[in-house]
Amino acid sequence: MWNPQTYLAFADQRGRPFFDLLARIGARSPRRVVDLGCGPGNLTEQLAQHWPDAALEAVDSSPEMVAAARERGIDAELGDISAWTPRSDTDVVFSNAALQWIPGHGELMVRWAGLLEPGGWIAVQVPGNFDAPSHVAIRSLADQAHWSKVLGDFAFRNVDAVETPIRYAELLTGAGCTVDAWETTYIHELTGPDPVLNWISGTALTPLRDRLTDDQWQQFRAELIPLLNQAYPVRPDGRTYFPFRRIFFVAQVGPR
Repeated sequence: MWNPQTYLAFADQRGRPFFDLLARIGARSPRRVVDLGCGPGNLTEQLAQHWPDAALEAVDSSPEMVAAARERGIDAELGDISAWTPRSDTDVVFSNAALQWIPGHGELMVRWAGLLEPGGWIAVQVPGNFDAPSHVAIRSLADQAHWSKVLGDFAFRNVDAVETPIRYAELLTGAGCTVDAWETTYIHELTGPDPVLNWISGTALTPLRDRLTDDQWQQFRAELIPLLNQAYPVRPDGRTYFPFRRIFFVAQVGPR
């Protein structure tokens, strides 16, 4: 279960990659703009403002996120991104921090490129931090005997959850697109108690949370805190710096 309130706790900092991605899309008057993995809809609203004349389509696999988006007035739909197909008038396919949850999403985007009309855009951002100390700490704790027995066959995502920027560029160039790919490491300045834990509780830890009872969840968090504090020490001024690498690519479909 996704918790929109937990996710939105860092809305401003989570939103920065969204705007960096949006700025590189050259579509001027798209007919239909699709937000795949729309979450609680706070950033989908920005797409509506950016292209006010476009039909807006929003999809998410979480009932909780879809409900939150609808409360904002977004006509979001519950759906599986891996089964989604663009309508004939789709000019922009936008996905911010969602495709990392879908194995084989590179080939999925190649399929979309083949279905979009020439001039259509695919714009994607995915986290590239699966080898970060936060994720290493989660995997090391989950692999300990007392937790591996509880979690069973659960496998926390590894670095192969996403491709490199070069690989995404190769895939989409091969599909006939002109591609702009890059990566950025954001240095998030966090404050308050256990800020990194609170950040990852809203995203990375969500599938693990679903495997645990409330008491087990609290115990796992308690054991994870010292590992995160060691990896991300609090500065004397009370700030914690949290580096977060993200991968971007914008592809425009070429003529056929």
